[in-house]
Amino acid sequence: MDVRPFRALRPAPGYERRVTALPYDVVELAEAREIVAAEPMSFLAVDLPEMAFPDDADPLAPAIYHRAARALARLKAAGALIADDEPALYVYRLGWRGHVQTGLVGCFAVDDYLDGTIAKHEVTRAVKEEGRVRHIRALDAQTGLVFLAWRASEEDELKGLLAEVCEGEPLYRFVDAYDVSNEIWRVTGERERALEQAAAALPKAYIADGHHRAAAAARHALEKRVELGEGDGHDAPHDGFMAGLFPDDELTVLAYHRVVADRAGLSPEELIRAVEVAGYATTPVDAAPALEAPGTLGLFTDGRWWLLEDRDRAEEELDVERLQERVLAPILGIGDPREDPRISFLGGTVEPSALEAAAGGEGVAFLLHPTELSQLMAVADAGETMPPKSTWFEPKLRSGLLLHPLGSAAARGLGRL
Repeated sequence: MDVRPFRALRPAPGYERRVTALPYDVVELAEAREIVAAEPMSFLAVDLPEMAFPDDADPLAPAIYHRAARALARLKAAGALIADDEPALYVYRLGWRGHVQTGLVGCFAVDDYLDGTIAKHEVTRAVKEEGRVRHIRALDAQTGLVFLAWRASEEDELKGLLAEVCEGEPLYRFVDAYDVSNEIWRVTGERERALEQAAAALPKAYIADGHHRAAAAARHALEKRVELGEGDGHDAPHDGFMAGLFPDDELTVLAYHRVVADRAGLSPEELIRAVEVAGYATTPVDAAPALEAPGTLGLFTDGRWWLLEDRDRAEEELDVERLQERVLAPILGIGDPREDPRISFLGGTVEPSALEAAAGGEGVAFLLHPTELSQLMAVADAGETMPPKSTWFEPKLRSGLLLHPLGSAAARGLGRL
């Protein structure tokens, strides 16, 4: 696996907590507007410029991306962002509720993504992918980390090297607004080369989160190669995408729940009967059920919770996939969960009360057991895809903590990438 150092654009000391933000794709527009109103230096102004436009605005309107570029320019002009003098790799450690994960941040080769060395498990949406391509072009930079995982083993040298780096004083150490501790170390010289070689020894990595960011970076690279008359594998800045690579045994995967706005014309009793016919045993319960094993789900509708138990689920099958194929599509009419406005998704940190509120009196909420990371990797290894929003990783990698500039100034400082 090919990972290279890069010359980062990053928050000036003292600005890291003000500038950095959650990834753009886990923040609703209304929430983003409130965050930026309270903190104008929030990176959401750069990463989610749609917030300044009506909710029904064309997501590909040029004005949106011009606004993102202006927001980035303002942060630079205010001295909130600074550029490193030379390329480096970075070590990123996050802590949340007693959980700690430590990963390597660098520029990973687009060609590794294209040939499957960096494996994906999700189909991207054309509009969202095009939006991120336009964002890269407008800013001449990549702004968000793709979240990668590798299958860790005792033979991996990389984990030990990451731990050694963390013994030193970090570049940043702060706790964000979500009580996540964030630490960054900048690595150059012999230690940087050792990290690069240890990563190169790993046979494969998997996209945990950030499929649209990875796909957009790859598309942008291919388009630049055509524009510049380059061949494959040319070591230009656009031939790498910024990512954080973490060992799988340090990651926390939570469920991604579903809410459908209505019962598709069914009464509550008719819905439950249809779910039973689809292969689920149903039991009414007084509150949201505790899901102790795969194959169990919670269903909420008409003010009541039900425990669902999949009667014939095979061990390797995904709960989210079986729910989509047996209930959401045939019973509730959600044929394409990526496009249907009747379905929404709530990350695994929410309380059951949030699902109840989202379902209201006419909707249906589904509480799911987390998809296991080993299942995600098995799907990717098979060259298959999972339904959208199958996994929710916590903690989230901060946006605006490191940026990857792509322009001529960056190229002069990047060396190999």
